[in-house]
Amino acid sequence: MLPPERTPRQRIIDMITGTRLSSHQLAQMLGIAERQVEDHLTHVVKSLARDKTRRFILEPSRCRDCEFVFRNRRRLTRPSRCPKCRSEDITAPRYGIDGQ
Repeated sequence: MLPPERTPRQRIIDMITGTRLSSHQLAQMLGIAERQVEDHLTHVVKSLARDKTRRFILEPSRCRDCEFVFRNRRRLTRPSRCPKCRSEDITAPRYGIDGQ
């Protein structure tokens, strides 16, 4: 009997371990909507919080015009506008897992 297929969250964990990927890249690789990836990532963060051997890494978004970095942002989604220069040219955050 074949083992059951891995869940999208398990596949996300496998994909971002040891590397940094955006939600758009993950959505393309998984074949699901970007919004679904972002929803799954919130649960991945919660499950990794209990794991002492691995750590979730959020590489924050930044403004391409003025280089403002969104360091203290809690949401995992891309901001719509820069608070400093009001530009909408914002890089997507990238996610990764370090450890193990």
